[in-house]
Amino acid sequence: MLAGKKILIGITGAIAAYKICTLIRLFKKNHAEVKVIVTPNALNFVTKTTLETLSQNPIYVNQFDIDEYKPEHIALTDEADIFVIAPASANTIAKLANGICDNLLTSVFCAFNKKILIAPCMNTNMWENPAVNQNISILKSRGIQVIEPETGFLACGSEGKGRLADVNIIFEETKNILIPDKFLQGKKIVITAGGTKEDIDAVRYIGNYSSGKMGTALADSVSELGASTVLITTVDVNKNYKVIKVKTAEEMYNAVNQEFLDADTLIMSAAVSDYKVKNKQTQKIKKNGNSLTLELVENPDILKEMSAQKKDEQIVVGFCAESENLIENAKEKIIKKGCDFICANDISRKDTGFSSDYNELFIIDKNLNIEKIEKTDKKTAALKIIERIYGKSN
Repeated sequence: MLAGKKILIGITGAIAAYKICTLIRLFKKNHAEVKVIVTPNALNFVTKTTLETLSQNPIYVNQFDIDEYKPEHIALTDEADIFVIAPASANTIAKLANGICDNLLTSVFCAFNKKILIAPCMNTNMWENPAVNQNISILKSRGIQVIEPETGFLACGSEGKGRLADVNIIFEETKNILIPDKFLQGKKIVITAGGTKEDIDAVRYIGNYSSGKMGTALADSVSELGASTVLITTVDVNKNYKVIKVKTAEEMYNAVNQEFLDADTLIMSAAVSDYKVKNKQTQKIKKNGNSLTLELVENPDILKEMSAQKKDEQIVVGFCAESENLIENAKEKIIKKGCDFICANDISRKDTGFSSDYNELFIIDKNLNIEKIEKTDKKTAALKIIERIYGKSN
């Protein structure tokens, strides 16, 4: 989705500078061109060689490195679509708020007339300092988007607000700015992800191998395209849209039942356990040399129930994970469940099955029309599923 986009990253002298290596990889994986400016102090935390290797571009440090006829702070400003400064230290934030241009990064900031995103990182006491608060307010008043730091354990040994926001959030915010076509604006889309777990006792459970990657890719995609997104998942994720963490099929059913009331679309990509243990134990079952028999009872059929109760204008999409007779089983499932679409994938394949970063799907609609999505990464597959449901965005 970022093909052709040019992202300029500014790294300052904060301990979280090393995390930006992951951010650069995310941008490159999504086919963006990345250039990096660092302050001299930033090189105390991350090396030029690492950054050059990841970005596949030279790293810019000095104020007056001139390779062309234009000074670098003007050349870099003209080329980039967005300037992401992360981590932004208290010192650099003060310079940005007050127009001080004493290094290449601050000079580029002063000349940059497109979107700027800043992610601060510092000690809690520094973040709470009135001068820092005033500087942040000044930047916000000038249209600079600030991704506030998180609360947690800090490098200095204390705990509080000041930790750099998760790089996935910075990545998603950047993509939201760079993708102008929000054709899902105004729609609420609920997506389930991951594999549910049914307790046997205090330490054991019945589960499956679903990683939640496909559902998370779908949620990321619809969020980027403007939808009000709710991800109901069994997997720990940190996102800039609503996430509801669940464990069991019953918990997922309750969450879906509530969120689908005013939703436009439900996409059930989670692998929901068909059965649960009838009499689960609150304490660990001890081995005693005898066999153990578990009595299982059926869980609610979330897909079938939501399909039955949906309004005419609502859309329900199911997933069908099969190890054999893929198309036949998928057709049978869409008829039995009553949903609008089924996305069928072969979980027996190691290159596209559970936990893989890739998928190959067949999308079947309620008239049993079939469209194949050839093997691709799960983010691209997610976009193709959305295009099939809503029509292409262009």
